[in-house]
Amino acid sequence: MIPDDAKPRYDRDGFVVVRNFLDRDALQLLEENVNRYIREVVPHLPAGDAFYHDRSKPETLKQLQHMGQDSFFDGYRRDEQWKELAELLIGEHVEAQEPEWFNKPPGTEHPTPPHQDNYYFCLRPANVATLWLALDAVDEENGCLRYVVGSHRHGIRSHAATKVLGFSQGITDHGDDDVRNEQTILLEPGDLVAHHGETIHRADPNRTASRHRRAFAMVFRGISCHRDEAAYARYLNAVQQQHSEFSSKTS
Repeated sequence: MIPDDAKPRYDRDGFVVVRNFLDRDALQLLEENVNRYIREVVPHLPAGDAFYHDRSKPETLKQLQHMGQDSFFDGYRRDEQWKELAELLIGEHVEAQEPEWFNKPPGTEHPTPPHQDNYYFCLRPANVATLWLALDAVDEENGCLRYVVGSHRHGIRSHAATKVLGFSQGITDHGDDDVRNEQTILLEPGDLVAHHGETIHRADPNRTASRHRRAFAMVFRGISCHRDEAAYARYLNAVQQQHSEFSSKTS
């Protein structure tokens, strides 16, 4: 069920939580296909589509991109339930980008630096939202999302290269005021949080010994959006440079 106040809360805070977004059967279907994709497809993917904390340890898989190359996930981009929520929040017809999967494996130092998604997307206007669904219980111990309330109303902040593969750019002037205005988001499997493309957010490492923090996400952009190609080219250059640096360190 989508809360009646989802749209005003999203507009005000830059994010909104939808509890039990997927029921048990829908969640099970999604998890079965994620597990199939990891088991059957991931071993054959290029490095840019599957990121590991340590590539010699499959259990440290931490991020999957471009999942739309699989027929199930290509079709899932058009799921009416997800699309309905995205169009409510964005306020126009939307298009879904390829699904992604995120994990914080236990026993790994994998923080998510503070960033704004639209710094990566380079969309104008910023009518874009990320819908992030918990596949595990998510809390402060295993790396919950932390949002700076209302930060989507103040534009894109300065970003620079990070040392975190999969999150090539992070906010350079993230400070105490941002931390004071953060809200932590605690989720159960099937709960979803949707955030505006310019909402500042981050996540701590997973500090547990045995619990994963897995999530499935899709980005939806309004049909009025266009991409700033010059800004996007600069971003891609930074990503390629980061991947080269990581490859040189692990080769």
